Amino acid sequence: MQINHDTRCALDDVVDLLNTAPDGDTPDGLLSVEELRAYVDRNAVSDVGTLGEDDLAAVRSVRDRFAGVFAAPDARTASKLINALVAEAGTTPQLTDHDGYDWHVHYFAPGASVADHLAADGGMALAFILVAGERERLRRCEAPDCGRAFIDLSRNRSRRYCDSRTCGNRLHVAAYRARQRESADAG
Repeated sequence: MQINHDTRCALDDVVDLLNTAPDGDTPDGLLSVEELRAYVDRNAVSDVGTLGEDDLAAVRSVRDRFAGVFAAPDARTASKLINALVAEAGTTPQLTDHDGYDWHVHYFAPGASVADHLAADGGMALAFILVAGERERLRRCEAPDCGRAFIDLSRNRSRRYCDSRTCGNRLHVAAYRARQRESADAG
């Protein structure tokens, strides 16, 4: 699946935002305005001014709505969630060329809140995935104790873990050790 740079960045922002949510032993990574600022800086979210408690609450709400898209049982449900998210963000497509990138489209209005910015750009990126018939690429890690979000952009849609170096390797090593134990017990 080919996606442009801007869509890829927006999808990465969605995934990073989803992965700030509490999950099992992982605490919420978006409890303070400082953590929101760190998220904005880490993802180089452009055109964001001063952040406050209202922004934090609004971004946490957008995070919950993105989680709903990932958990949607079918494309029709996902499309309704995306349509509502994008419409409420006041999507205003604009061509821009900033920060050394060639022409691309921003879907948020100038001066939009960080939540509307994320909802518009992230919602449109998710819409492109849905339109391409690739909703199954929106995944959660299959490691039993993980559940982090990721978007499977592998050619054959075979990615199962959020990070093959951590979750994937950990499970492969555990399976190998279990086979070794079984072999030792049998011998």
